[in-house]
Order: sequence, then C-alpha cells, then structure tokens
Amino acid sequence: MAANQMLWLWAVLIAAVAGWLDWRSRRIPNWLTVSGFGLGLFASIATLGWQGVQASLAGAGFALGVLLPLVWLRALGAGDWKLMGSLGAALGPRQVFMVLLTSVFIAGFMAVVQITRQKRWPASLRNLLELVRGLVIFGFRAHPHITLDNPAMPTLPFGVAVAGATVLCFVLVRL
Repeated sequence: MAANQMLWLWAVLIAAVAGWLDWRSRRIPNWLTVSGFGLGLFASIATLGWQGVQASLAGAGFALGVLLPLVWLRALGAGDWKLMGSLGAALGPRQVFMVLLTSVFIAGFMAVVQITRQKRWPASLRNLLELVRGLVIFGFRAHPHITLDNPAMPTLPFGVAVAGATVLCFVLVRL
C-alpha cells in the first residue's frame, strides 16, 4: 500500500468516527483527536521519514491556525478544531486544505437545508447582519448572544461535514 493511501485511510477512519460521535452527541472527544494527532504524526514519520515530520506538523499547524479565530469567536467548537489538526497531522498542508475547503462547502449546504427545514431564514439573516455589524463596530470579539454558548441558537455538527469531506476528497484523490 502506498504511503499516501495509508495516511488517507487513517484520516478517513478518524474523520468517520468523529463524524459519528458528533452526530450522536454533538461532541468530538479528546481521546479521539489527541490520539488521532499522535498516530497521524507517527504514521507520517513511519511512511515518509523526516519529510513526514515536516508535512505532518505543517498540516496540523495550518489547520489549527486557520480555524483558531473561529474558536475564539465561539463559532466553532474546540473538538472540531482539534479534529482538523489531527487530519492535518495525517494528511499534510495541501490535502488538509482541500478537506477543510470541502468541509466548509458541505457544512454550508447542511446549514441551508437546516435553515430551510426549520423555516429560520428571517432569523438567520438577522443574525448574520448582526454578526457583521458587531465585527465592524466592535472588532474581532465574540458576539454575546450569537455563539455556541447560547443553547437557544441552532448548531450544526461540523464533524459530520468533515467526515463527508474527508471521504469525498479521498475518493477524488484516487481518481
């Protein structure tokens, strides 16, 4: 089995478990993300040597760095953030960028379906305008009400989007 394929299979496994757990409990546990990071790093080293270390740390750093502002704003959960870091450790920066971008599109589609099904378009558009207004007026700070911490706000299991994106990207890379 090619080194790249083994790393992709590891990422698919981690993402699938995380997606299932996120769907069921809306949480992605540390035992999965931390072990996923460690084993992704180890698999990269075992298959690619020193280049694997560099690719693994660059991938994890990229994913964690790009998503950290969303965690600070309380727009993304820490489990989702750590999941993307784990996938970055296995896949490296190029592939994790592809997975992240695909995840955003899948999550956006899921959000449109959820908003439409729950008939929340007016409220969602008002919230979006309020978030933009808050960023313009107050700068880069979490909104006091439109946040993951507010139980009245609808949420989306981003881990499910990441799982779907990882599988889709794996299939596309193999074509």
